Amino acid sequence: MEPLFQIKIDCICCDESFKTSRVRPSLKKAIKTDSDFCSYFKTVNPDHYVVRVCPFCGFSTTENFVGKINDKQRAAYYEKVGSQWQYRDYGGERTAASAMECYKLALLTAQAIGEKDRVIAALLHHIAWLYRYEGKKDQENRFIQFAHDAYLRVYETETDSISNARLMYLIGELNNRLGNYNDAVRWFGRVIHDKKIVDAAMIRASREQWQQIREVMTGRGLELPEEMQQSGA
Repeated sequence: MEPLFQIKIDCICCDESFKTSRVRPSLKKAIKTDSDFCSYFKTVNPDHYVVRVCPFCGFSTTENFVGKINDKQRAAYYEKVGSQWQYRDYGGERTAASAMECYKLALLTAQAIGEKDRVIAALLHHIAWLYRYEGKKDQENRFIQFAHDAYLRVYETETDSISNARLMYLIGELNNRLGNYNDAVRWFGRVIHDKKIVDAAMIRASREQWQQIREVMTGRGLELPEEMQQSGA
């Protein structure tokens, strides 16, 4: 059985229809997942096929994008991206390089139409993962920082994000990956100690990362954050 199948998409920007590939559900089981939810797969990577790129106008989305755009957003997209677009079809099999192009097109599209910070943060984070798969640490960290800043904006602006344990854990973990251990401990501590949070998986993950940071800092002879001196979590 072929790993890919095609679905039809109607572009919300130019109204043209096009086909894009998806990975069969039976092949989506990850063989390994990193602490920031980056997944690894035995054969084809489903992440490579998340972005849907309209070959006619270049408008690139994921399932998390808005379902329709207004004339102002359409005009902004064409001014910033669409006016330079030349017909390109990403509907078939994608390499790591073409998957990266698709994500960056989705990022440009999201920024042009003023998509939610949560959508932009996820795109930035996925781009960091694509660089991780290729072993490009500097570029990965660059986009981890961008993703961190975007997730932080989500936390500060979305009213329901205050008790979102996964979001808080992610901000902590991205700080951890950037070596910002004090900030990481602060965010993990919020997940662990906030009585309103009942997400057992995120509380457990926060405890594990808290402990890992303690071991790293102790091993390097670094002074532990105040929260760690007061409590063992």
